[in-house]
Amino acid sequence: MSSTANGKSGTWRNWAGTVTARPAREVTPASVEELSAAVRKAAEDGLKVKAVGTGHSFTAVAATDGVLIRPQLLTGIRRIDREAGTVTVEAGTPLKRLNLALAREGLSLTNMGDIMEQTVSGAVSTGTHGTGRESASIAAQIKGLELVTADGSVLVCSEKENPEVFAAARVGIGALGIITAITLSVEPVFLLTAREEPMTFDKVTADFDELFTENEHFEFYWFPHTGNCNTKRNNRSAGPEKPVSQVNGWIEDELLSNGVFHAANLLGRAVPGTVPTIAKISSRALSARTYTDIPYKVFTSPRRVRFVEMEYAVPREALVETLRELKTMVDRSSLRVSFPVEVRTAPADDITLSTASGRETAYIAVHMFKGTPYQAYFTAAERILTAHEGRPHWGKVHTRDAEYFSRVYPRFGEFTDLRDRLDPDRRFGNDYLRRVLGS
Repeated sequence: MSSTANGKSGTWRNWAGTVTARPAREVTPASVEELSAAVRKAAEDGLKVKAVGTGHSFTAVAATDGVLIRPQLLTGIRRIDREAGTVTVEAGTPLKRLNLALAREGLSLTNMGDIMEQTVSGAVSTGTHGTGRESASIAAQIKGLELVTADGSVLVCSEKENPEVFAAARVGIGALGIITAITLSVEPVFLLTAREEPMTFDKVTADFDELFTENEHFEFYWFPHTGNCNTKRNNRSAGPEKPVSQVNGWIEDELLSNGVFHAANLLGRAVPGTVPTIAKISSRALSARTYTDIPYKVFTSPRRVRFVEMEYAVPREALVETLRELKTMVDRSSLRVSFPVEVRTAPADDITLSTASGRETAYIAVHMFKGTPYQAYFTAAERILTAHEGRPHWGKVHTRDAEYFSRVYPRFGEFTDLRDRLDPDRRFGNDYLRRVLGS
């Protein structure tokens, strides 16, 4: 599922097909030293530098016409410190490989997002998160990181070492340097019991505070054009392990969530008038189920149906009102939305440009099937989300700029000052960063 770069034309594309770039050259360093040398050489040649992961961002956050750094040789676990409860991992390691390797060692991350195709570095740099009452983003689980800065030097940072860089670089959107290694806190592997069940939109919104408070990890999906939601509660469990059976797993996760859902979206794209009917059927297709397994098998699921996504973080107390406004807007419009709206939560964190920086947060994600015009829906949704001081996910579609971010992030100036210090010549700059951070 990684981005395709066909060597002949040298064009890079992201996963969703929304961004293409033609770098002057590509480098695949096999060590931190080689990466530092590539950054210095780019400076000599007057070229910008960007590292790219698997292209799972919908924005042009990683696009460059300069030097494209591919991190696939910078992978694997450097060391596990069981006493400290940490793992140090090379930046290019896919989350999928990290999760498998940790499980073999009897360890796990505390929380993760709902897909694991991305590289560790790409995921944290854009603020990838799951849902949680006490934990959510992967970046908030970082204990240390190693960064190659604009002059090619290697900077190590943590709460004790270069703390001001640590505060910002955990969600650095590629603006401060190229991450080469990340130290994450881990814990002994545990079991989660997932309880998935349908619930009406009115009930979920009326009981949201209670559902949030009573569950370690609560999320739900609302199907536009219906009053139906699917809810998912994940809580730690003493066991026994009771995974989804292979047959049921295939029916629910592959056939319904991917196969039939893909076919339904193709029909909806061809004949938009069928979307409300399809939505009603889709929202009832998945029945209630409960299963118990190790974290990555519960938190993550395969997403094979390609889509375009916009996600905003709003203050948690504003969630229900915001969502009701979104539903009213869809109900009153002629929009035809075939993808569910996903709602998750996160506790406040202390990362400068994390979407949950300094405030208890709820996430509202809107999606459209790849190839369907999404602008009208996203524009209308964005109007509602920004009215509630929403902060867009750094790797998902949005139209905000530096002026807006300086209003919704109290520490925005702290980040841009640090960027001025670490990358005065904008070696790591591109059009996206110019828009969101200013020149």
